[in-house]
Amino acid sequence: MQKRLILNPDLLSITVNRLCHQLIENHNNFENTVLVGLQPRGKFLLDIIVEHLQDLAGVKVTHGYLDTTFYRDDFRRRDTPAKARETKIDFIVEGKKVVLIDDVLYTGRTVRAAIDALLAYGRPEKVELLVLIDRRYSRDLPVAANYVGRRVNTMDSQKVLVQLEPTKQNKVWLINEE
Repeated sequence: MQKRLILNPDLLSITVNRLCHQLIENHNNFENTVLVGLQPRGKFLLDIIVEHLQDLAGVKVTHGYLDTTFYRDDFRRRDTPAKARETKIDFIVEGKKVVLIDDVLYTGRTVRAAIDALLAYGRPEKVELLVLIDRRYSRDLPVAANYVGRRVNTMDSQKVLVQLEPTKQNKVWLINEE
């Protein structure tokens, strides 16, 4: 197994900073915008972005977490039962601009499931997607992100590992599993 560092802590910080500036540019004071992190790993990126937005623009952003487990098209096809995680959306999405946040965009199936799950909370005015890593050339569904930290050309035999944990240095790795 070979590991190649894609984003070190400094580059990751710069990338998140750029993504936050793009969000501020497009959503101003976030009055009509909510941010939703996709469980499990989008939650960590969401927390970092919310903190950065508070520091950069002094705005308090309405945000929450969404679990897509029971909306996935492969839910009943797994060998082991899927483990549901917390959904925390204690606000109205009806008529709001929603930015879905996830760490890696791969096949697009998680995003499709997230949109299905989100519609249970109302009909948003607009849905956008922010991802830290976009794995190009690997889509099963026609999904594209509005905000991308980094685009990476990958093969199916490779995996992207995003390390976003409060107790460790944040990094992104490309792993060859061959």
